[in-house]
Amino acid sequence: MTEDLNLTADHSGLTDDLAARRYFAKFERITGHLARVAAEMEVERTFSKADVGIISEYVARIAQTFRALSHKYLLTGRDTGVFFGSLSIDRHESGFPVFAEPMKMANDAQQAKAHLSGMRSVEELKDEMVRQIVGDLTVPTKLQYAMSQRLYYEALAKGGLFWATNDPQALWTGNTDERRSYLLHWAVYDSQQNVPTIYLMDVEDTGEVALPKDARRWPSAQAHLMAQGSAGLKLLTIAQGFDRDFDDLHPKRLRRIHVGPMYSSAFTMQTGPIREVLEEAQGPVGEDWTLAWTVEDLHSERTEMEKKGWFSTVEREIFKLDPFGGRGAETGTTSIERSIILPQRPFQVLAEKNPAGFHDVRKFVVSPAGRVVSYR
Repeated sequence: MTEDLNLTADHSGLTDDLAARRYFAKFERITGHLARVAAEMEVERTFSKADVGIISEYVARIAQTFRALSHKYLLTGRDTGVFFGSLSIDRHESGFPVFAEPMKMANDAQQAKAHLSGMRSVEELKDEMVRQIVGDLTVPTKLQYAMSQRLYYEALAKGGLFWATNDPQALWTGNTDERRSYLLHWAVYDSQQNVPTIYLMDVEDTGEVALPKDARRWPSAQAHLMAQGSAGLKLLTIAQGFDRDFDDLHPKRLRRIHVGPMYSSAFTMQTGPIREVLEEAQGPVGEDWTLAWTVEDLHSERTEMEKKGWFSTVEREIFKLDPFGGRGAETGTTSIERSIILPQRPFQVLAEKNPAGFHDVRKFVVSPAGRVVSYR
């Protein structure tokens, strides 16, 4: 039997503690599978070993973020004596928390140490709960709330979460022909689509100082990339802008990974084949979901020398666009690979119905034991 919730707005709050716990438990399972999906893509050579290491780190951050939020909203709908709201999710577009949630977390993180200094320890709270249960024979709701907030701020103070913006980092990948090569990576929680988005850029560096150690170029490059981290921008726009702003940094490949949307008949309003598949599958609690995973890819095809000023020339990248049906100019990519991750039961229904539009979508199927198998 699937979870049954009555959410009536695009951005809805989970106002019931049982619903909130089911929601977080669902994402605990989903995020637990994502690293294995990335590893399967490494086997199929979609990603390199370095790519998988980076993606797995971001996936771990996403999982940690959901755990922190689960502490914050543990007592949703209970009388705690304090109004603290409810988790707002985008039930129409993404199934993930709305952008305001990671923004609130970032603000809370700045004050986490101050909050923790004024709170009783976990051990003290546990002792008080036991005394209230045994002595007063009442449920220690207010103490439970204090404990949940303590755990929330501890998670924020510990760090390792997926923030609204996750600044670019550089991984050195080698030197060739007097050029240093780096894999730049960064991530954002996209404010338009309400999904985590990961960026990977292969760059060749012809500057005099290694990019991560260059006090002039590296902060500027980081700021530039973060300003371009929107799903509304085409990869071609991002890559060409970077290429033109930094004459000695040459973007050879740019990828964008959209982790989501998540579809669940319990928490989202799907339309079309996905809705029919999930309704017909009647997955048990925790197995009523499908997660989309999309990889946009842009490659540099060649370089050209372009005149700059009176006496100098600079190297510019010419990017390869998808040649089929002119889609490259429309999408600004060399290719787009769409995948979905789903449990066995919904996959069986999907395979039987074989709806139009899903033939070219890769399916990563999760067995009850947690094994991930790829199907074309």
